[in-house]
Amino acid sequence: MGEAGNGDIAAALQALLARLDPLLPPRREPDWSAPAFRWRKRQYLGGAVGHLEAVRRVARIAPEDLQHIDEQREAILRNTEQFVRGLPSNNVLLTGARGTGKSSLIRACLVRFHADGLRLIEVDKNDLADLPDIVAMVAPRSERFILFCDDLSFEEGESSYKALKAVLDGSIAAPSENLLIYATSNRRHLMPEYMRENLDARYQEDGEIHPGETVEEKISLSERFGLWLSFYPFRQDDYLDIVAHWLAHFGASPAQIDAVRAEALQFALQRGSRSGRVALQFARDCAGRLGIRGSQR
Repeated sequence: MGEAGNGDIAAALQALLARLDPLLPPRREPDWSAPAFRWRKRQYLGGAVGHLEAVRRVARIAPEDLQHIDEQREAILRNTEQFVRGLPSNNVLLTGARGTGKSSLIRACLVRFHADGLRLIEVDKNDLADLPDIVAMVAPRSERFILFCDDLSFEEGESSYKALKAVLDGSIAAPSENLLIYATSNRRHLMPEYMRENLDARYQEDGEIHPGETVEEKISLSERFGLWLSFYPFRQDDYLDIVAHWLAHFGASPAQIDAVRAEALQFALQRGSRSGRVALQFARDCAGRLGIRGSQR
């Protein structure tokens, strides 16, 4: 075959590669200068490939903005400070009432310790099977990474919890020294438990001989977190304090704050919750109606 023929083949191959390039996984490295990342998966040629997507604008909240969770705040900040200093530290499970600041507290850790090299990686529960890939990706880095999984829980039949167990404590590979897992959940035991698991503690011809071991398997996932922080519903006075804090943050005067106390309680009653999230929502609505142009953090 002559040179012209070889040239035609080369040109055809280049054209084919150009057409395939959008279908292939990206070859670029993550932008490690970003303060936070999301683990994202895309389909390439019939398979899913994950990558770290840089997050430039992180929802910022200062630790001091989180009211009436002083013990929980101090515990997680202490643990995170130990982590960024290279000292022994624990994976953290934050459980309890919705809207009480669990997720915000993890973001507040990033605000406090970003300058010390802390980075945040948000991973969806459905992508937990990719944890070993994420660990391997960040292991050579000098930064310290918190892998954040929000609203973590598993339903019957799900198997992705096994990857989480292995990374927490249970794999032949040593855990990465520059990565911790911080997870939030509305229930302390991350997997469902059923009354029948206790009632069925007897021989069944087609059942499990030792159902108690099934219960232990479910509880063991939570126990792999070294630090448990529990969050409880706020009392009425606590809720009003949080409303006052956020209204003052937006620029409301003490007189304006006192004038809307009853309205703040009615707002919470309509939503069936006196949570910190509802307090912030009311403060935003109220500040907007009052024409206050405070910070929109």
